[in-house]
Amino acid sequence: MLQQRTLKSLTRAVGVGVHSGQKVELTLRPAPPDAGIVFRRVDLPTPVEIKVDAYAVCDTRLATTISPGGDPGGAKVQTIEHLLSAASGLGLDNLYVDITSEEVPILDGSAASFVFLLQSAGIALQNAPRRFLRVLKSVEIREGEGAGLKWARLDPFHGYTLNFEIEFDHPAVNATGQQVLFDMGSGLYKREIARARTFGFTKDVEMMRSRGLGLGGSMDNVVVIDDYKVLNAEGLRYDDEIVKHKILDAIGDMHVLGHPLLAAYHAFKSGHALNNKLLRKLLAQPDAYEIVTFDDESLAPRGFAELAPAW
Repeated sequence: MLQQRTLKSLTRAVGVGVHSGQKVELTLRPAPPDAGIVFRRVDLPTPVEIKVDAYAVCDTRLATTISPGGDPGGAKVQTIEHLLSAASGLGLDNLYVDITSEEVPILDGSAASFVFLLQSAGIALQNAPRRFLRVLKSVEIREGEGAGLKWARLDPFHGYTLNFEIEFDHPAVNATGQQVLFDMGSGLYKREIARARTFGFTKDVEMMRSRGLGLGGSMDNVVVIDDYKVLNAEGLRYDDEIVKHKILDAIGDMHVLGHPLLAAYHAFKSGHALNNKLLRKLLAQPDAYEIVTFDDESLAPRGFAELAPAW
């Protein structure tokens, strides 16, 4: 049987939120089978639990934010996508996340620090079957037209691949790779995707900060790009780091389903908002998906039965 996974022990991290700039402590704890990923705002007078699902998403401006039932006036947890991406990359099903502020710390701007934290705590198999969401028919969402066109699609596939293409019309970005196809069954998430950092353009900084965003951003946690070049002294971690970060985000955005996916994801210029609309469109069509388990591991897609190696 392909089993659910959680942590063996708890682990902690302290950092700042990239948008709020506030200091935050994160405690990652084991959770029982079928619990899913649950954030707990332990800084509030009465702690509030927010279970991750597609309908809990209440804001998608430059990050994925959740609240109970998706209530925009409720207690929130912001910028969950990098932690969820790491959880997906390691095949984690069940996790409690205690947090002392409304934003997950940005750490180094990628998912690598979260992968390190999760693997340091150890990954435990649980006596319950992993429940995959298998896409049965194609679902697509499109917005805009001409130069403003963007879209995202899920197609049936025995496995989980992501194909993302960007188009920024910017000399520094044009000099990097514009499209990446990644297979989640390859076992290469940690090496090929997790280290890709979030990025931002200097021309957008003033606008973002006027909206209370990007207050914790710096060259320690963001790839900063001016009108012509990458400003970080160390340069890029991958030749195609920009598009790989978009895949990293998409992996996290898809993991809000509460189940690992069996599908081929294709996207052109998509982002957090379009990704969530795609999931809601999928869930609104009961004949477009099914929940499956694998009693015989040999019937699971290649690479899905292996535990990610420890650091």
